[in-house]
Amino acid sequence: MQPGLKLDAQLEEIAAKLRELAAAKDRLQDLLDAVLALSREEDLPALLHRFVTTAMGLTGARYGALGVLDDSGEELEQFITAGLSASELADLAGTAFPRGHGVLGHLIHHPRPLRVQDIAAHPASVGFPPGHPQMHTLLGVAINVRGTIYGDLYLSERHDGRPFDRDDEAIVITLAGAAGIAIDNIRLLEAHRASAEHFQRLLLPTLPDLHPFTGAAVYRPATTPGHLGGDWYDAIWLPDNACAAVIGDVVGHDLHAAAAMAQTRSMLRALLFDRLTPPSAVLHRLDRALNAITDLPVTTACLARIETAHDGWTLRWSTAGHPPPLLITADGTTRYLYAEPGLPLAVSTEQHRPDHTHPLPPGATVVFYTDGLIEHPAHSIDDGLAQLADLATTHIALPLEEFVNTLADRHPSDGHDDMAILALRTPNT
Repeated sequence: MQPGLKLDAQLEEIAAKLRELAAAKDRLQDLLDAVLALSREEDLPALLHRFVTTAMGLTGARYGALGVLDDSGEELEQFITAGLSASELADLAGTAFPRGHGVLGHLIHHPRPLRVQDIAAHPASVGFPPGHPQMHTLLGVAINVRGTIYGDLYLSERHDGRPFDRDDEAIVITLAGAAGIAIDNIRLLEAHRASAEHFQRLLLPTLPDLHPFTGAAVYRPATTPGHLGGDWYDAIWLPDNACAAVIGDVVGHDLHAAAAMAQTRSMLRALLFDRLTPPSAVLHRLDRALNAITDLPVTTACLARIETAHDGWTLRWSTAGHPPPLLITADGTTRYLYAEPGLPLAVSTEQHRPDHTHPLPPGATVVFYTDGLIEHPAHSIDDGLAQLADLATTHIALPLEEFVNTLADRHPSDGHDDMAILALRTPNT
């Protein structure tokens, strides 16, 4: 070979090697990006679907599926697919998802990476169900979570028509390891959230018998995992034959806020029994006591008394920077009881706190709530209040327990904050 031609061949070989290195670098970067993306997921279904589609993208696979094992570890209880066209999905309509037989079952019982060039020729193959697209190649990898097989990833049919190779296998094994860690993290987050929610609910009371009134309350945690809030409510029958109701919201979303909420509610209960005075005086006394003996975060609250009047009942209330109560009459008319709100607790103990009164006719419902029920970053507070009023009008005929749960289920907020609802209903006669 002439020197010039030999040099050209060597340069071409070097260029080819450089292209291979560049492609390998790009693929490694894609893998790192995928691992980071999996680690950020906080929702298990979204994580599992992302894992399948990411593995397909990294290997150039046309089809992908993830089989999640049941508690026995012998069969699949969930089968997540990706890559099937609308017509392919239609052809499989009515077909039960695989439970882990055939080649899929082989991977369940032998959880080692599996590469197959001809599925039909594999000793464990049992064929495909009617309507299933033709698949020849397979790459299967198990997902391990804390030493236990969680499920198996199956990839089929590279777009370039070639069988899966060792590089594909290595990439998917690495991705499966990251997925296992991400699944475990989400499980821990869910357990933490469940514990936090249970703790929060233990701090809230079960409403007593408030006869002749009907009372109902509901608490819903924020959607943030592990979120602890300071939303609280209470209702009690007082010795002077009045019904007291309170709702409040301690600023913060942590253990300190939850503890402050419990401390405030307990102290307020004692003050309500000890001082049968207007709500403003009780809130003032509470503010002074908390300021003197605790390090209370800023807290909003609305304290009310339903008192007997000569022609029915009277609502007497005072607020500490809290949203106004919502009054719904028996005919479905809604009205927010706007009044001077007063300062939140833990701001100033010197400011005057006003009382307000409003008659309550028979069959009237008063709804107290925290701002988590109405706040949405895309809408104004006025929009949230209007939507809540419309919702209350639509469902006011429901029994009170169903009514408050409906408000909580269909709330106009974005769910970023805790919400608490307390409703009291006067008798129809």
